[in-house]
Amino acid sequence: MESLDIEQPQALIRYLRRTGRVGAKEQIQIRKLTGGVSNRTVLVERPTGEAWVLKQALPKLRVPVDWFSSPARTHREALGLQWLARLAPAESITPFVFEDRQHHLLAMHAVGQPHHNWKSLLLAGQLDLNHVRQFGALLGTIHRKALAFKKEISRIFGDRSFFESLRVEPYYAYTAQQIPTAGFLTNLIRETRRRHITLVHGDYSPKNILIYRNHLVLLDHEVIHFGDPAFDLGFSLTHLLSKAHHVTALRPALAQAAKYYWQVYIEVLDPAEGTTDLEEQVVLHTLGCLLARVSGRSQLEYFSQGERVRQREIVMGLMQDPPLDVPRLIEEFISRLGSHAYD
Repeated sequence: MESLDIEQPQALIRYLRRTGRVGAKEQIQIRKLTGGVSNRTVLVERPTGEAWVLKQALPKLRVPVDWFSSPARTHREALGLQWLARLAPAESITPFVFEDRQHHLLAMHAVGQPHHNWKSLLLAGQLDLNHVRQFGALLGTIHRKALAFKKEISRIFGDRSFFESLRVEPYYAYTAQQIPTAGFLTNLIRETRRRHITLVHGDYSPKNILIYRNHLVLLDHEVIHFGDPAFDLGFSLTHLLSKAHHVTALRPALAQAAKYYWQVYIEVLDPAEGTTDLEEQVVLHTLGCLLARVSGRSQLEYFSQGERVRQREIVMGLMQDPPLDVPRLIEEFISRLGSHAYD
């Protein structure tokens, strides 16, 4: 099989023409997209005005420490795109175009312009509670609707190997090797492996949200699996709380936004069978992810060394006696941060 690197424009153009994805003489524009560590990603613009995003999974992620995962995860994302289009609110998932199993390649329609990345807006101090509401409703809707297809989804998305290689090992297992947590992370790994409840996105964060016409669009589904919904909540709350840590002027507002996000999620989820101890597990996953993002393989790039140290100290203190519910966790984390920034 001829190799293909989609970040080489001429090679990609030849491939698209040879496979009939575009016309033999069609003049297309190709632009490399940045920001991700696990894929080659490019924008393909056609003369008709149609635009695609092409993704090609990397076997070794672009991070400072060694981190490997099979590029076959591209095809898990393709499945995720097609299923999420059925489960998520309208226009919140980019439409699927095609996949190529030989080259581990996925194409989807590009989000229209102009759009904004939600992570970038938050780091710039721009917070809109309508976006927070949509963020909670989007995840709650996916988790709730997937429960109706539990048998089918558990079969299709039952393989959790990508969740293991992209989340459990680099976030929890690796961090446990670096930081003594008195069994906290080991117990969390064991518990989340035991829980098989609904469809879990696995990468639910502001980084993977684009805002187009004031509407949230969710990206990056390669970690999707049937498992523990508390992970999605802990992972996403970690991003809101870490930004509250970093963006000092927005700290009180982001703390309230985190509470609002949780409130909306629960209202939309309408807690059902298998979710009775959800909040307890969300607290634990939030603490685990808060620590992992300053001590694991994938550390938040916007933190200073002082912020990493401070977050580590706070979280390890909270792990000794975890708060009983999500609002109290948020309040305690923010209280321990105080009102200062850290160099």
